[in-house]
Amino acid sequence: MGTRFLLALFLVLLVLGLEVQADPESRQDEPASPALLAQMRESFSSYWDSAKAAAQDLYQKTYLPAVDEKIRDMYSKSTAAVTTYAGIFTDQLFSMLKGEQ
Repeated sequence: MGTRFLLALFLVLLVLGLEVQADPESRQDEPASPALLAQMRESFSSYWDSAKAAAQDLYQKTYLPAVDEKIRDMYSKSTAAVTTYAGIFTDQLFSMLKGEQ
């Protein structure tokens, strides 16, 4: 498997995982639209809901606490690193914009 394929698969699973954990009541209905658009939206919504249900079922079947702990640890370390480098970048940007005074 290529790296691009794995990256695309990871992103799709990430989006589905976030959707699985999202609050189902957070959606708000939009105003009425033409029949074709409404039908396409309903079709897409049903496909998305079935994919979401399949992802949730797969997540529940393959849940491993050790892997979940490793992912959480990796997430916390990476966000700490990104925060540090974002702070450095912001400081450099401000010093460039401000100039020497």
